Amino acid sequence: MNYKTLLYSLTCLSFAIVIGAGTYEHLAVVPQWSAAPPLSLTMFQGEYGLDAGAFWMLIHPVTLVLFIILLVVHWKTDRRRAILIPFSGYLVILLATSLYFVPELMEIVGTPLAEAANPSLTARASLWETLSLVRLVLMSLLALTLFSGLTLPDAKQSS
Repeated sequence: MNYKTLLYSLTCLSFAIVIGAGTYEHLAVVPQWSAAPPLSLTMFQGEYGLDAGAFWMLIHPVTLVLFIILLVVHWKTDRRRAILIPFSGYLVILLATSLYFVPELMEIVGTPLAEAANPSLTARASLWETLSLVRLVLMSLLALTLFSGLTLPDAKQSS
């Protein structure tokens, strides 16, 4: 395996880790906290509250750097389009994440605990969850495009 294909594989792995972590959160974490906020937000509260931010603050920059290097290395190859489409989509998704998903999540989970669910907060959590699932599906479709590039030649195109 040459270094271009190895780099491509590492980028695919990093992108798959992002999607896998998002899938895990949607199966195991989101249903718990979004069930009846603020009553259901205890997992985020206190000294030992869940802080997934440490993971996300590490994996996204690593994935971005890998994508940038991969795009530079493959700019003049048949793989360019299979890299550029998911990379562009990922950038748009990260922008939406920073403008909506993270601030809204922080506001919801930062709500002080209460003895009863708040219908307005529960509706916001439900909307967040639905939109986040759409984001996850889009990421998965982008991953299919990225992975398909592994079947293309890594040599320069003939002119």
